[in-house]
Amino acid sequence: MIRFHLRRCIDDYEFRTGKALTLIELSDATGIHRATLSKLLHERGCNVTTDVIARLCKFFGVEITYLVELLPDDSI
Repeated sequence: MIRFHLRRCIDDYEFRTGKALTLIELSDATGIHRATLSKLLHERGCNVTTDVIARLCKFFGVEITYLVELLPDDSI
């Protein structure tokens, strides 16, 4: 299973900048639909394109391994 660490990225961004980041603001900045961002935060096994992953990595300035984690099958 793929696990997304979007919450961690948002928290780090907010700590670094000192301001809150809403999903609407993130959506506007990345061009990713708000519903897709919400799914990444709340749904296990969310399926997104590599374009979405690339946009998030670019916005947060992180490597893909910071945003995405591959979990072993037995951890499901």
